This record gives sequence, structure tokens and C-alpha cells, in this order.
Amino acid sequence: MASPKLEPLVLSDDERQVLEAWERRGRPRRHWRCGPRIILACADGAAVSTVAAELGYRGRRRKWRSTVPGGPPEGAERRGAARPAAHVTDEHVEKVITATLEQTPPSGDTHWSTRTMARSEGMSQSAVSRIWRAFGLKPHIIQTWKLSTDPQFIDKVRDVVGLYMSPPENALVLCVDEKSQIQALDRTAPCLPMLPTTPARMTHDYVRNGTTSLFAAFDLASGSVIAQPYRRHRHQEFLRFLKLIDTAVPKDLDLHLVLDNYATHKTPAIHQCC
Repeated sequence: MASPKLEPLVLSDDERQVLEAWERRGRPRRHWRCGPRIILACADGAAVSTVAAELGYRGRRRKWRSTVPGGPPEGAERRGAARPAAHVTDEHVEKVITATLEQTPPSGDTHWSTRTMARSEGMSQSAVSRIWRAFGLKPHIIQTWKLSTDPQFIDKVRDVVGLYMSPPENALVLCVDEKSQIQALDRTAPCLPMLPTTPARMTHDYVRNGTTSLFAAFDLASGSVIAQPYRRHRHQEFLRFLKLIDTAVPKDLDLHLVLDNYATHKTPAIHQCC
């Protein structure tokens, strides 16, 4: 039964729809979630103290009950509890997409960010982020590409890809390349090992010990790698690495190497070896 000290609460259909919309909105503040439930329950004949106890709400119960039809309690708007959500129309979406694809930021930045786009279009950062995610737009990512002028490019690509995907029987396909100018760095003091509650530690400064080059042959089928570092990356070092591969690979397998067009791969000594 309703409290005898209060008059029965009667809601119109419009008021009930508004309260139900507030309740579904799911505001993070507890008093904003419980308030509409208290009003709706009181309109159905429940006592305000009983409803508040069931919801575990100890706020201004009577003031919430007396808000209809005037809206939420005084001060709720100032606390941000009842700010209406911004409505993003199709025109807003079109403006954001057009600006992202066809315009540059007025600030002179290299690409748009959610903050610069939000300031430019008068929207919230989260709204811009949702639009970009919906249309798969990522202005911060740039991919490179190259157009080959080789008239036999397609045939060569098919040969290489086919060799990787369907190698011949009793054959091993290796992708061979080298990484040059690797800095050989060392710390000025030995690293301290990890201890309970203490991570591993090392000095902030380091000593340069020159550079080295890493030659590697990668087997895509098994994921294994044949690797060897050398001080330089001339054709002499590459020839030594080829001999290392020949030693590591079983003799009963045919060996196929996929290389780039680097100059050290095309010297007469390399051709005679192969």
C-alpha cells in the first residue's frame, strides 16, 4: 500500500513513457537508475520506503517521488545525470566521412584524429570514433605499395607463390635474406636478474660494439631458421652462408632458395657455386 502521508501518485501515459525511457537509458549514476524505478513503482501503489529498500537506495526518495511531472530532482541536471545524448544524424555521418576522405585537418596535421575531427565537425570524440569504426576508416594507418614494370611480373609471382604453397616432392624451399647494420650493443654493467617483487634491471646507458649482419634462411613449412651472423655482408659472406645451408640440409632433398635482387646474390662466384 502507498504511504498514508502522501497522496496517490497518478501518471499520464506520456509521463510513464518518459520515465521508462529514463530507466532504460542506464545512466552510470545510481540515483539516476533508481529514481525512475521508484516513481513507477509508487504509481503502481507501492510505498516509497519499500521500493527504496528493495533497490538498496538511500538517496532522496521523497524528492524523487515528488518530481513528476516536473522531471528529475533539482540539481540532477547540474550533476550531468540528465544530459540528453547527442543525436547523430545521417548528415553528420556524411560530413565526417567526406572530411576524412577528401579533406586535411585545418591545424596542418598530417592526418585526422578523433579529437581534431570532433572539433572540426562540432561532435563528440566518441561519435567520430564510432563512425570511423562502422566504415572501417583508420586515418592513422598508411600502407605502401609498388607497381612493377616487369612484363613477366605476374608469371614470376605465380612461380614463387606456387613454390611456397606446393613445393615439389623431396624438396626444401627456403626464403633467404640478410639484415645488415645491426648494432651490437652491450650495457655498461651486468644485468641484475629478476627477484621476488623485483623485475630484472639493467643500466640505462650502453656501449657500442660496432655493427653486424645476420644471414637467415627461413623454412615456411616447418618454421625453422638457419641463421649465422657475419661482420660484413659481401658476396664472400653470402657464399659462406650458402655452404652452411648446404651442410645443414639433408643430401636427399632438392634445395630451392628464394632470394631478392641484391647485388651480392648475382656475382660470378655465387653463380659458379650454385
